[in-house]
Amino acid sequence: MQQNDKILTEVGTNEWQVVVFLLGEQYFAINVDKTREILRWPGSRDVPQTHRAMRGITTIRGEVIPLIDLRVYLDITPGVELENSKLIVAEFNKMKLGFMVDAVDRIYRIDSDELDASLTGTFLGENALYVIKREGRNILLLDYERIVQVVNPSLAEQFSLDNGISEEISSSLGDLDQYKILVAEDSPLIRKLIQGALTQGGFHNFELVGHGKAAWDRLAEDGDEFDILLTDIEMPKMDGLTLTRRLKEDPKLAHIPVIVFSSVMAEDIKRKAQSIGADAQITKPEMHRLLETVVELLGKADKNKKAS
Repeated sequence: MQQNDKILTEVGTNEWQVVVFLLGEQYFAINVDKTREILRWPGSRDVPQTHRAMRGITTIRGEVIPLIDLRVYLDITPGVELENSKLIVAEFNKMKLGFMVDAVDRIYRIDSDELDASLTGTFLGENALYVIKREGRNILLLDYERIVQVVNPSLAEQFSLDNGISEEISSSLGDLDQYKILVAEDSPLIRKLIQGALTQGGFHNFELVGHGKAAWDRLAEDGDEFDILLTDIEMPKMDGLTLTRRLKEDPKLAHIPVIVFSSVMAEDIKRKAQSIGADAQITKPEMHRLLETVVELLGKADKNKKAS
């Protein structure tokens, strides 16, 4: 499957697509926007002293990519021989890698409302974010960002900030407690990292929610005004593009700057975010740039208030 095989959806309709695949007897899913292509098993070369789920590396069209065997990572007995495995080549967080699976089923168009997070962090464990119920199946949508960081802990360093530099970035704003920041992010791991980055930058007045609907409800409440919104794109109940579109179409909220902070920032996603009024688009894990952009947009909003 090449990227151009994806089903197109309109911007801000709360719809997106997932590739459904099989590990053992269980169905799983990954967002189509994270998926570049699906290949037959290409073979691999071992890499010593790595996580047990690291199958090694392979070369695809001249590009070396690491391979993660999701069956090993999740302790699932493979349903096929190694040479019959499929490889999902994914790209997110500014990296490309391959996920080894038993078989690929199909693409589903889903609505964010179909993502059931009621068991997240409890019975589903830390690796699965949602259950998608479709055609009698319970399909698990995994937290791929967390999986990659567990397999390669050094990647977590990309989300960290130097304390001295962080404070210097935000020093131009004066009293940072005057600003109220709303963060919409479904991954518990990324929420924690954003919280740490904002705190390092000197911000303390912020609120973190797990999906777009919760963010919209907070924005729409009377008597509580936020100065900036940071939002992921892939989220249950309401995705980040739908959230951004609604905010920018509301006369009472349209002045609030919006930063789209997502693991997937392909050109078509950037165009979609720009078309609905997002003020900035940043690819995870650019935490330094995220903090810089928060400060820049808050400073610009202050100047606009004084000018009016």
